[in-house]
Amino acid sequence: MYDLGPDLDAEVEPGTNLLISGPPLTGKRALALDILAAGTEKGEGAVIVTTKDGAERVLNDYAKRIDYEGKPVSVVDCVTRQQGVGDVRDDERVKYTSSPVDMTGIGIKLSEVLQEYYQQRGLEQNRIMLHSLSTLLMYADLQTVFRFLHVFTGRIQSVGGLGLFAIDADAHDDRTMNTIKQLFDGIITTHEDAEPDVRLAGD
Repeated sequence: MYDLGPDLDAEVEPGTNLLISGPPLTGKRALALDILAAGTEKGEGAVIVTTKDGAERVLNDYAKRIDYEGKPVSVVDCVTRQQGVGDVRDDERVKYTSSPVDMTGIGIKLSEVLQEYYQQRGLEQNRIMLHSLSTLLMYADLQTVFRFLHVFTGRIQSVGGLGLFAIDADAHDDRTMNTIKQLFDGIITTHEDAEPDVRLAGD
């Protein structure tokens, strides 16, 4: 089972994908990082797929939560190359894709990291977050994003991981939100003036 950390007081089965949905500035990214850090503390793998901030900023934020040196924490950075920041190359911790539009590239890099975690490092439990789906939906149509997510969530399910996907609920119409929600086993909703709540399928 995956413990969702002190903020949420809930556990989910391996292979669960959760949507973190709420208005802007309600702490979706921070919450996802906290849930990942709860796993890093136990020696689980953590993969952060970022379509909004570069790897350096994400890792700085993560370091405020937990000392991850020597621990299995990886970033798939979909931002830095698009911004044209010098010649960035993959290293042990960070993998780069050309842009958030490069969904094939994102899928390949994620698979590489998961393969390394499972096969080479023997890590049974891994947490994966993607921040943010709203960025993907800015660049690509709903059908393309849905197909990408179908494969992405399926991959997490097949390896018994925990998937966390943040979306800015106010940025999308009902049709988009309802279509995206179909792919998830539960929803964590963040609020402006209340604690986040979790609703799992079947509850």
